[in-house]
Amino acid sequence: MEGVYSVAENILRYVVEFSTLLLEFFGICILVYTGVKSFIMWIRKNDSIRLELAQGIALALEFKLGGEVLRTVVVREWAELGILGAIIALRAALTFLIHWEIKNEEKALEPKRH
Repeated sequence: MEGVYSVAENILRYVVEFSTLLLEFFGICILVYTGVKSFIMWIRKNDSIRLELAQGIALALEFKLGGEVLRTVVVREWAELGILGAIIALRAALTFLIHWEIKNEEKALEPKRH
């Protein structure tokens, strides 16, 4: 029975590690795509560049945050859990601030659209 438990634990660890890497990769891809798109918008003097950039960063952070939450499944030590908790709190705070910035930017762009 202990062998089955060990095999299941290893499978879970590999699935979580792969899923974490995948989510982090998606976050990086979104961030790079948003950066390139925002640079092109900056060249074209588009007024909504800040909104687009903030939305892309927020989405990328959500993917990265998902990867960190998944990583907590395989944590074995309290010190590692504390580090992950700090990273999650920091990314959540950044996401909150970016969403606040998005709301302010949408309000600022609203008069220009009408």
